[in-house]
Amino acid sequence: MGEVSVRFLGGPAHDLVRALPAGPDGGPPERWIMRHPRGDEPVEGVADHLYEREQPDVTGAWTMRYVRTDPLGVTE
Repeated sequence: MGEVSVRFLGGPAHDLVRALPAGPDGGPPERWIMRHPRGDEPVEGVADHLYEREQPDVTGAWTMRYVRTDPLGVTE
């Protein structure tokens, strides 16, 4: 399995470009949970951000659209 480059749209990861695992269709996963990195913030401040795959644009680039933010672990 390879990787595919994805641009995240909306939410806290807006405009972030990241390589995600490519599925059998050559695209990214249908959904991706972007976990907020653990830093100096308290555990209750850590969250999961749900993104959903969109169709590739005219240039063939994949995007993931922001859906919602949940407390840590709720999206699992």
